[in-house]
Amino acid sequence: MSLSLYDVSVGSYIQIVEATSRFLQKGAEHFAAAGTDADDVVSKRLHPDMFDFHFQVVCVTHHSLGAIEGIKTGVFSPPSYPQYGYADLQKLTNETLATLKGLSTDEVNALAGNRLVFKLGGNEIPFTAENFVLSFSLPNFYFHATTAYDILRMQGVPVGKRDFIGALKMG
Repeated sequence: MSLSLYDVSVGSYIQIVEATSRFLQKGAEHFAAAGTDADDVVSKRLHPDMFDFHFQVVCVTHHSLGAIEGIKTGVFSPPSYPQYGYADLQKLTNETLATLKGLSTDEVNALAGNRLVFKLGGNEIPFTAENFVLSFSLPNFYFHATTAYDILRMQGVPVGKRDFIGALKMG
């Protein structure tokens, strides 16, 4: 079996974005049951020198759907999103999932071999679509999804490894 650009990118993104949507929902339910304002978690961090929960969830979108957009346009830059509340982060995640599910295999595979540049300040790092996904997008994507999960876990949300992994691809 050979893997396509769609398989390694969108296929992986959908699994974890869907899982992220579910653990965000578990978080909302946990905070509601505890009488805690879910928006209080938006500014939480694992460590003072790390970005907050808001940034982590936004980056799940940015390093999945935003990565595909970057491959299409040839440019990828750090995220710039407004400050969202918890419910808005859930909505963003659900919209990201729906958009990813709407991408066709052929549409994404047609991007194979495209070149793009990651722009950060005055620096530009060139990539092919495949190298960008495998060496930059996916590692960042998993890091930010894991960190968002960890922040919820730190806040007492009853999530476990299966909540993070989501639905397995069987067969």
